[in-house]
Amino acid sequence: MTYTSTMAFHVNCSVQSRPSPFENIVRFKNRLSSSYKPLLKELQQLPMQLDVSKSIRNASVKLLDAFVDSLFQFADQPVLPSQSNFAPVDELNEPLAITSIEGKVPYDFPEGVYIRNGPNPLFGGLKSTSSVFGKTGHMWIEGEGMLHALCFDKDGDGETWTVLYNNRHVETETFKLEKQRDKPSFLPAIEGSPPAILIAYLLNMLRFGKVNKDLSNTNVFEHSGKFYSIAENHIPQEIDIFSLQTLGDWDINGTWHRPFNSHPKRAPGTGELVVFGVDAMKPFMELGIVSADGKRLVHKADLKFNRCTLSHDMGVTERYNVVMDFPLTIDIQRLIKGGPLIKFEKEEYARIGIMPRYGNADSIRWFEVEPNCTFHILNCFEEGDEVVVRGCRSLESIISESCDVDLDKFEWVSGRLRSKGPVEQDPKHFKNDELLFCRSYEWRLNMETGEVKERNLTGTQLSIEFPMINPNFNGVKNKFGYAQTVHGLASATSGMPKFGGLAKLYFEETANKEWEESEGHIKVEYHEFEGNTFCTGAAFVPKEGGLEEDDGWIITFVHDEDTDTSKVYIIDTKNFTSEPVAKITLPCRVPYGFHGAFMPIPSHNLPVSQLPKSRCHAASHMDFMELSCQSCCKV
Repeated sequence: MTYTSTMAFHVNCSVQSRPSPFENIVRFKNRLSSSYKPLLKELQQLPMQLDVSKSIRNASVKLLDAFVDSLFQFADQPVLPSQSNFAPVDELNEPLAITSIEGKVPYDFPEGVYIRNGPNPLFGGLKSTSSVFGKTGHMWIEGEGMLHALCFDKDGDGETWTVLYNNRHVETETFKLEKQRDKPSFLPAIEGSPPAILIAYLLNMLRFGKVNKDLSNTNVFEHSGKFYSIAENHIPQEIDIFSLQTLGDWDINGTWHRPFNSHPKRAPGTGELVVFGVDAMKPFMELGIVSADGKRLVHKADLKFNRCTLSHDMGVTERYNVVMDFPLTIDIQRLIKGGPLIKFEKEEYARIGIMPRYGNADSIRWFEVEPNCTFHILNCFEEGDEVVVRGCRSLESIISESCDVDLDKFEWVSGRLRSKGPVEQDPKHFKNDELLFCRSYEWRLNMETGEVKERNLTGTQLSIEFPMINPNFNGVKNKFGYAQTVHGLASATSGMPKFGGLAKLYFEETANKEWEESEGHIKVEYHEFEGNTFCTGAAFVPKEGGLEEDDGWIITFVHDEDTDTSKVYIIDTKNFTSEPVAKITLPCRVPYGFHGAFMPIPSHNLPVSQLPKSRCHAASHMDFMELSCQSCCKV
């Protein structure tokens, strides 16, 4: 994200066994790498060849836990009233039928599941710790992942809809570990004073074999008919799209041993999945290509980065992979020396790499660009000799220099949105939000001459994030883009990013509004929400059989903070500024989260075994058994 990244990126490392604390410290400093996970798995399957008995080992673990409990004090991080919808909710034990819809779900809306991921911390909220080493705390982008889903099913008459809502945590191994312990166990290890973060890393590693929790709270994607929850700090978890049950980790049949990025991309034409994984130690970034059937890793390459770039997204075109190497970095050596773990180094280089689909580090064509922080790409495509990259660019990052944040104050939650001191100003800009929030931006990279052309597509009046397009145009030239618009005042007041509307971008039309700062900006239409209503997880839903690129809808979760009511809006993208065609009131609050997606799945084509146990399959539509048979909403 960027106002900040949706990415809950954590340094990913493992220990191979239970050596001495000194050996762990050496490994921690010099060999932090997820590439040791295969060896770890093998060692865990071997008989223990230790001189100490199991009882002594168990006693050691208990002593270490007691040491941590006595030394570190957990506390709930404060939540301002304006941050109330960032607070977690309880899991539902069963899907709930929708009983209130204003308007109508369009008859040609596809059957399927609208699903959104987001943080939903265990034990009531995010935590901080204090000790003799200092204080540490979770960043607001942390928290265990929770999936929120609406299932749309059309009855046999083609006119009547049945809609169910459900939510469920993504059950990673660390989620299950803390649930079993029934208390916060992993020490926060991202925000805070460097000595406290280092000690938290070490103690987490000694106790659990990794420095931080495996969060899966950022995105949901589909490949080869299977569905996955993902965040940057771990491999994806396969999920059941209807029950939301976690089915297990996906390591591509044991061939991928590092995290995925949160936005893997399907290659145009081949259906292959292009991914990359970032690590805090070399190799900093590796790229992989997964076969269209999801069973094989057909290509893998070390991109030979010389720093750990906190990179969240990537692009594809018909022939190329597009990678970003921007100066928001994670550096353990910097942390050890007393600096921040995450820092935006605006004086350092920024570059975009164009790589042949099955290329390697030597085949990447690098283009130097102005330093910036870009987490999300709108789209990439080839046009003549140029590769065109469009994304959401800011000139600063609100998650950098975290060691300067005072955990005693409310401002710790906000990163830089409510920073106590002014953000250093660029001579061309005068407002903090012009540096920290994103604008729609375009790079044109000439593969023949090496020339780079950069431009701001919408000026600085419009701040957007979480971009989306018609997914059928991923990697090829497109006319339209969509994004959530930042509500500046609400974000500054709460210290948390809030999105008060949506934007439709017309890439081939020029703006003619008086407030545009200069000629050449593209046309933008806005859909603004009423009052204190904000959205998350917006996704484009293509119309089946649509003739034009913008035939479809935007679907999004919204929350009215005045009434504390959560809804889902469906907005016709052909009539973008008009009222939503449907406003679906949800039976419970849905916290703000990150990325959403619509998965078109005709449920009557699925075998009975793939439907939730609470449903039965009859006469080409879903009838719901005991828990919801009598209360389903027919609209």
